[in-house]
Amino acid sequence: MLITLLPLIGSVMVLFRKAVTQGMLGKIVISLMIASGCLATLNSVHSLEPETLSWGIWLYVVTLAGLLWEVMGFWSKIDTRLNKKIGIAINLLVPFLFGGMLLYLWEMLTIGFGVPQVLLPSPSLIGVAFANSVDVLWADFQQTFMKAVLAGFFLGCGSGFAVAILVDKVPFLQRGLLPLGNLASALPIVGVAPIMVMWFGFDWQSKAAVVIMMTFFPMLVNTLTGLKSTERMELDLMHSYAANYWQMLFKVRLPNAMPFIFNALKINSTLALIGAIVAEFFGTPIVGMGFRISTEIGRMNVDVVWASIAVAALSGSLFYALLSFLERQFTGWHPSFRVS
Repeated sequence: MLITLLPLIGSVMVLFRKAVTQGMLGKIVISLMIASGCLATLNSVHSLEPETLSWGIWLYVVTLAGLLWEVMGFWSKIDTRLNKKIGIAINLLVPFLFGGMLLYLWEMLTIGFGVPQVLLPSPSLIGVAFANSVDVLWADFQQTFMKAVLAGFFLGCGSGFAVAILVDKVPFLQRGLLPLGNLASALPIVGVAPIMVMWFGFDWQSKAAVVIMMTFFPMLVNTLTGLKSTERMELDLMHSYAANYWQMLFKVRLPNAMPFIFNALKINSTLALIGAIVAEFFGTPIVGMGFRISTEIGRMNVDVVWASIAVAALSGSLFYALLSFLERQFTGWHPSFRVS
């Protein structure tokens, strides 16, 4: 028991010494001590029956969560402008600590209170299911993300961008297309997906068609908004240089529209994944994330369902992060990226 309490005692002692917490070494020591305390409580809750757990261990867990919250505050206050590499590491560390805290509390609560696996499996059980189903989950990822999501995303965004340029060139189309865009964006996916399956079959092409419908109009509307964001003074300057429409478009208007375009890309990255997974509920080969979720929930294999959800969340997050990185590379001049 004393060994279990040592990390907590040490963390509390170090936490209230400002001279220690202001240094990088002190922050690392606190983080390691709290991590050891979390591991000790996890070991205790896994080795004991839920009925035998006392209120003291839950007080210990709450205290550890509070200390971890303070540690995240320590790390987030570090000035990352002086060293780019340290800044990248800190920006990754704080979300990692927050996610670790949520997983720790999830594990403790589900195991400690004996929550049935059918209702909510613990992260450890989900991890075991993930490890045992790597081949199946990889095939589902290829079917849903690599085929349906990426194909539909690029076709939908590309066609939306091209039509936006056409609408900007031919103004009367704006009055005809935009109301239709608002109407199409309000269509429920559960109503469109079965129709796409009937039209394009049960393979990934029908899911890509659903993704195209979901991503086309956000790109169209955002691109048009971005093209209109160019200030009149900039256009007058280009007119003074005798610039034609295409020169103004590529040299001034499109660069100004890039933040709006990347905003649409980021929105569509999540819409595409959601659309493809939901569309697979209405007909698909025996592979795919949506198929896996609907099938395994019927078999009461909730841990496999959560493993599929984890794959979808991870792939969507990485796709969004890639787009955010490209946005920073192409629109680094925008005021939102300036260091104050």
